[in-house]
Amino acid sequence: MGPGETGSLFESEPRREGRGSAPRSEPDPRAARGAPRPLAERLRPRRLEEVLGQRHLLAEGSLLRTVLEQGLRQSLILWGPPGVGKTTLARLIAESSALDFEPFSAVTSGLPEIRKVLARAESARRAGGPGTLLFVDEIHRFNKAQQDAFLPYVEAGDILLIGATTENPSFELNSALLSRARVVVLRPLEEQELVELLRRAAADPERGLGGALRVPEPAFVELARAADGDARRALTLLETAALLGGPGAVLTPQLLAQALQHKAPRYDKSGEEHYNLISALHKCIRAGKPDAALYWLTRMLESGEDRDFLLRRLTRIAIEDVGLAAPGLLQEALAAWDCWSRLGSPEGELAICQLAVRLAQAPKSDAVYRAYAEARQDVQKTSNRPVPLHLANAPTGLMKALGYGQGYRHFHDDPEGAKAMEGFPEGLEGRRYFTDPDLG
Repeated sequence: MGPGETGSLFESEPRREGRGSAPRSEPDPRAARGAPRPLAERLRPRRLEEVLGQRHLLAEGSLLRTVLEQGLRQSLILWGPPGVGKTTLARLIAESSALDFEPFSAVTSGLPEIRKVLARAESARRAGGPGTLLFVDEIHRFNKAQQDAFLPYVEAGDILLIGATTENPSFELNSALLSRARVVVLRPLEEQELVELLRRAAADPERGLGGALRVPEPAFVELARAADGDARRALTLLETAALLGGPGAVLTPQLLAQALQHKAPRYDKSGEEHYNLISALHKCIRAGKPDAALYWLTRMLESGEDRDFLLRRLTRIAIEDVGLAAPGLLQEALAAWDCWSRLGSPEGELAICQLAVRLAQAPKSDAVYRAYAEARQDVQKTSNRPVPLHLANAPTGLMKALGYGQGYRHFHDDPEGAKAMEGFPEGLEGRRYFTDPDLG
């Protein structure tokens, strides 16, 4: 089949214009050149019935389904991982509400561009237009001061704002914006939903592959598992296999392995998932689960996590969680760090893994950690209290005459007296922070 024919891998579908579609001011440059659009873009759902997944949001009587079916105008923040349908839902909402759809990416454009869009929306409303749905992809890329630019236009009704984010809105969006929009949480697609999507894509003669790649059923399952809940990734892997195999190819295990080589782990070294993974690693080590700890550690290593960051956290665990129960592990942590700096990758990763296993297997004591925390609380309340005279330094005769050092009991001369001597300032006498029944 040639370019543009039904079932072609290289089909280029013209874009619709007007309400509920991408704005005329931002045509797809690939379409203008007759270049192919990605399979994931061609398969983007055009109707609610084509949407897979998100059953918790699209069930009868749910907020999102009501918005879609009745054309209600509700500003939303769509929060979820990549490839779960955030952009698709925004487009469907625009169509259902008869609003002009203005897509905007916070990755590729900045505040000056967004102000132009907002000004156009304001002018359109005053002119009696249908209104504008402003879809801001990666809205968390705007800092919280920049997000304030949306507020007056949302309040005035110039725009219906739908923001998409992969990061936790409570961390990344300001409270004023969150108070004016409903947060909707999207979930990764389930394996069977991805399998259904892949079957549809492989067979669809209009927008899909039209049978150009023959896919055995087990291969659909493998592709779905490799996609890890991401519809865009699943379709990209399928398209990659088709391009590698050529027209009429069969998706053999060898071809599948080739396609899967192009998969990269989903990981943001500064986002929420980064902190979730390091939290899982720390908690599994603390709980004495070496196998689970190795799993989370390996996920971070394979995703390109900074090795020094991991070693800092593991060294912290050696002090905070293992502590006096196995104090020698602090030296092992420092030795592993040195080993990594000397060996580099990939051999140095073994030192990191060994350290994680040793920490997970070790006995645990957080006695010093807790004692330090309690001592800090007291210090914050009593930091101006004077040192008791018997503990004060007495380098001169005058200070000795004033009582500095008087009553001090030298441990080597009077061990029992030294133990009985008060060591706290006034008001904290007899305070005890450090207790560890395991250590005596």
